[in-house]
Amino acid sequence: MMTGATVWLTGLPSAGKTTIAHELAGRLRERGRRVELLDGDEIREFLSAGLGFSREDRHTNVQRIGFVAELLARNGVTALVPVIAPYADSRDAVRKRHEANGTSYVEVHVATPLEVCSARDVKGLYARQAAGELTGLTGVDDPYQAPASPDLRIESQHQTVRESAAAVHALLSERGLA
Repeated sequence: MMTGATVWLTGLPSAGKTTIAHELAGRLRERGRRVELLDGDEIREFLSAGLGFSREDRHTNVQRIGFVAELLARNGVTALVPVIAPYADSRDAVRKRHEANGTSYVEVHVATPLEVCSARDVKGLYARQAAGELTGLTGVDDPYQAPASPDLRIESQHQTVRESAAAVHALLSERGLA
């Protein structure tokens, strides 16, 4: 059976996490890998409905996603997780769950600066926050704890989506996970 892995892409809203994950998924599938992309919005709708955006609810959401990702990875699937996961302790708990089960876990920090994310504003969140229609936006009026030592740091503002995905793919290949 193929070795699975969880690839967690963390970063601010509109950093490019999901776009990179989709490009990476295509690359991996072309090479015969089984891949699932755990989209944060879909998880919120189907697995974490009813949770808000308090620190506790965000932690619970990340733990649920981490559980599903580890389950998939343990069964030979590469689980791509483009989810903000703003708190370091929540991400660390997910990593520890993987380590306890002997499952590969790769943390990728999509380290796009706030100004770039705000200009991209893929979902209109920054505009809504600026207009006073939204509070608790990660990186603006809610904290984002950047990973201190991710397995890979991508500055998406300096490279194409294909280059970003290639960098993650290269790391996975180096570790025998691609």
